[in-house]
Amino acid sequence: MRALRAFLADRRGASAAEFALVLPLALLFLFGTIDAGRYAWLINRLEKGAQEGVRYAVVTDVVPTGLNSYNTVGLNCGGQVLEASDRICAEALGTITCTAAGCSCTQAPCPALGATNTAAFQNIATRVARFAPVDAGDISVSYSGSGIGFAGDPAVTDSGEPLSDIAPLVTVEIDGIEMRALLLFGGGVTMPRASSSMTLEDGTGTVGY
Repeated sequence: MRALRAFLADRRGASAAEFALVLPLALLFLFGTIDAGRYAWLINRLEKGAQEGVRYAVVTDVVPTGLNSYNTVGLNCGGQVLEASDRICAEALGTITCTAAGCSCTQAPCPALGATNTAAFQNIATRVARFAPVDAGDISVSYSGSGIGFAGDPAVTDSGEPLSDIAPLVTVEIDGIEMRALLLFGGGVTMPRASSSMTLEDGTGTVGY
């Protein structure tokens, strides 16, 4: 009986037992804090990548080359047939979406798309990748009506090629990125889509600052 009392009164292993109980919760909190910081940092990088990508896209060559030869004179804009120098309505252009695989019209009306300027797309993807951990397959560039531009705009490139009558809204989007989480023992967390939009400026060239 005396030995049993001594055993029950022995507190020499209490600290180890308490530590064993608290350790899993402490590790969950630690890994959760680390993952939350990594998640916020990755979101910031993706947003910055999209911003830099669209900034580059609006001052360099358009990816769907057919957009530059899209003749808006004679189009119907809200019941009005456009004549040379008329302002182009946003509805005059649907949405053209370009990926590493090429360009497609995802919302009418769209011009004949022409050849995809793969070099222009790759240049945009390279600019995005300077700021975010992505590759070309994670990026899309879309062009849609903005209501900015004039029918029959005579602007041409330095080599005399036509430039788009429309100054479309250009959107660079990053999607499909996963973050490996410590809290999930290396399992993936899908990141939210990051995108940024601006209206086309120069629309020609291969250099953007």
